[in-house]
Amino acid sequence: MKKRTDILITNPWIELAARLCLGLVFVYASIHKIIDPGSFARIIYGYGLFPAWSINLTAIILPYVELTAGLCLIVGIVPRSAAVLVEILLLAFIVAIVVNLARGHEFDCGCFSFQADSNATAGKELLIRDMLWFAVGLVAVFSRSKRKFSLME
Repeated sequence: MKKRTDILITNPWIELAARLCLGLVFVYASIHKIIDPGSFARIIYGYGLFPAWSINLTAIILPYVELTAGLCLIVGIVPRSAAVLVEILLLAFIVAIVVNLARGHEFDCGCFSFQADSNATAGKELLIRDMLWFAVGLVAVFSRSKRKFSLME
């Protein structure tokens, strides 16, 4: 009899669903950042975690990393590597949120849009959401499915 976690990790449909969900989220999250890197740079500055010289470079490069990783997850090109990259990004986002919550800072995460009417989001809900996405990503990273839905096979 298989353990419940074994079924989760070896089921190719669950792995595909995890990849598609994460991929779509990351592609969607990258679009407004690519269109308006200046606003995204202001969001990054608001976190108060990065040296000034790195903010514009991060605002330009990070959305394309998100887009590429998301597309790789959706299409199935190096899906495990893309999932690891997404997990690293999510872990970085989680750390940034935790640090700012601990500081008592109000901040706009800049995840899916830039908020014009408020520069604060509900940090605890944001943290929980990113932790849930991180858990979904673990399914894609640790999948042992024999059947992969990938263009690289």
